[in-house]
Amino acid sequence: MPRKRKLFAQLSALQSNSSFPQINAGENLNTATGGDCSAKSSKYFVTEKKNSSQLEADFFNQPCVSLAKSFLGQILVRKLPDGRELWGRIVETEAYLGGEDEASHSKGGKQTQRNAAMFMKPGTLYVYQIYGIYFCVNVSSQGEGAAVLLRSLEPLQGLDAMRELRRTSRKAPSKLLKDWQLCNGPSRLCQAFGIDKAFDQRDLTQDTDIWMVPGQDLPGEQDVVATTRIGIGNRGEWAQKPLRFYLRGNKFVSVVDKKTEREMAARGHLSCS
Repeated sequence: MPRKRKLFAQLSALQSNSSFPQINAGENLNTATGGDCSAKSSKYFVTEKKNSSQLEADFFNQPCVSLAKSFLGQILVRKLPDGRELWGRIVETEAYLGGEDEASHSKGGKQTQRNAAMFMKPGTLYVYQIYGIYFCVNVSSQGEGAAVLLRSLEPLQGLDAMRELRRTSRKAPSKLLKDWQLCNGPSRLCQAFGIDKAFDQRDLTQDTDIWMVPGQDLPGEQDVVATTRIGIGNRGEWAQKPLRFYLRGNKFVSVVDKKTEREMAARGHLSCS
């Protein structure tokens, strides 16, 4: 079965087992990375009828690096005020380890009003602003002040709404954005999903406007590239630590590290495309 048809069938099956409105996402699905998935028997499934496939608290209660990798292939869902739902597959993340991490907002274990969400229970959203304009969204994990930055999504549903949101959030008129341009970066992701400071400190396991559901085609270790984080600047050894993770071969990733991919291929860690 072709990859696009396979992913559409899996997404349809996922929705049919939940109370989410049915969608026609086939025309919006793009390239996906293959892999084994035993999600139906996963302990991370909520058994309550209202959201039978929503990721629950135990999923988020993982060490930061583990959670950053586990997010790859999972699906972020955003319900807009008008009832439309946006779906995106997580394809790129970065781990920020808390007090010891010189690149983290919680370095030194310092807790402030701004970063308070990083110290809250796993699954709490930490949303902050950069350049006084754009937003980035993180999810807290195990570990004091640790959180995972969501860097890029593969759009699955609601692409027209994402384009509308991206267009209204940008000051200058521009060309129609291609699918791969909608969510390929942390601030673009937030624009496309309508995520702003109002989402700070929200709980992904309880919120009715934003949540996650399990992906049906999760990657294996050989499909995950571990490389350095982006925009860290002068943070010594922390600028070089491989704490960014992305799905190899996925065109929705913001920045591809070809050197690291070649090195992994040489060590036999990556399968041939």
